[in-house]
Amino acid sequence: MQNRLELTATVEREDSLRYTPAGLPVLEMWLRHQSRQSAANLERDVVCEIQAVLLGDAAKKFAGRLAGNTVQCAGFLSQRSLRNPRLVLHIEYVEFVKG
Repeated sequence: MQNRLELTATVEREDSLRYTPAGLPVLEMWLRHQSRQSAANLERDVVCEIQAVLLGDAAKKFAGRLAGNTVQCAGFLSQRSLRNPRLVLHIEYVEFVKG
């Protein structure tokens, strides 16, 4: 089964780096995407916000550097926890967008 999301978005908010009880670095953030898309031959403005998380060495590398920047990211969607079905993007790739 396929579960892959690629998104260009602005990092609206970035939490402080934290660690799981197992010692894994975690960086949570909120992404805002805004674009113009075509659906059924009609143009429409699209705006969405999604919570995202970056884990491991990448979390340490980008901590404190993402807020306010536009990024290209890719990863997979998962529910926040067993009891919270809200979707979260687990980022596996992130790159700053220049310009």
